[in-house]
Amino acid sequence: MNAIVAEGLVKIYGKGKAQVRAVDGVDLAVAQGTVLGLLGPNGAGKTTTVRMLATLLRPDSGRASVGGHDVVRDAQAVRSIIGLSGQYAAVDENLTGRENLVLFARLYRLGAADARRRADTLLEQFGLTDAADRVVKTYSGGMRRRLDLASALIGTPRILFMDEPTTGLDPRSRLGMWDVIRGLVKEGTTLLLTTQYLEEADELADRIAVVDHGRIIARGTADELKKQVGGERIEVVVDQRDAIDHAVAILRRDADGEPTVDRHTRRITSPVNGGAQRLIQVVRDFDEAGIKIDDIALRRPTLDDVFLALTGHAAVEKPAGEEAA
Repeated sequence: MNAIVAEGLVKIYGKGKAQVRAVDGVDLAVAQGTVLGLLGPNGAGKTTTVRMLATLLRPDSGRASVGGHDVVRDAQAVRSIIGLSGQYAAVDENLTGRENLVLFARLYRLGAADARRRADTLLEQFGLTDAADRVVKTYSGGMRRRLDLASALIGTPRILFMDEPTTGLDPRSRLGMWDVIRGLVKEGTTLLLTTQYLEEADELADRIAVVDHGRIIARGTADELKKQVGGERIEVVVDQRDAIDHAVAILRRDADGEPTVDRHTRRITSPVNGGAQRLIQVVRDFDEAGIKIDDIALRRPTLDDVFLALTGHAAVEKPAGEEAA
């Protein structure tokens, strides 16, 4: 059963020649207890899609349901079962971490005692107990993001929307947030996650929808998407530029497709089947030919390769946090 369904969602900003179709016919289906990664650059329409699904924006056309409730007709019912963590931490920096969570709990109509208990539980879950009584303005970026996610979970939602949850975090904080997200999914939470980080979608999502200019241009598991750009490839960097042509001739013989050459970096790339055995053969033939190499590796396609192949540009085009659509 699908927890989130969208059919032909459209959102238009502006009028006349200034009109922008921020979301242009998006179809989505997210099964219960799974993670859908909405992958795309800033301005692709990810945030606008989330806002429509979370009832913060009204679609101009199309329909969507969350937890079986129509996002337009049954907006209040949708709000009662979802949690939303936006790109920016929606917490009051002049309150303490505990006060923020108690405030959110009271807004969910929990009694005073229950609100404090729920706040304490979440503070412990997110590793914020020691900082619970410090004002949030003293928190690091990672701590604020964890507090924001904790506030989104106050109502124990079974469906959670996370809009670029690790934007602006350092690598350590990002890995910590990934662990938190994995824990939520293990507990049965359905998650729609927007991200411009390819490795994040690869790590967390059961399925991925690639978004560009308001449209979904591809969807599938990470492995399914990677297959669209072919299998493994050998990448070799030769020591001298005058050895490139000889190296290309060897790769034409040992690999399975026409090599591509970057003469500036002395890097040659060729598709290959057979994995490590083919790599060993290439190394032997290079050695016999007296071609010195600086680097050689067998690589699988990445989601970055997929996005570049599908769109002609990289997934991250603008500074993080600048998405207008």
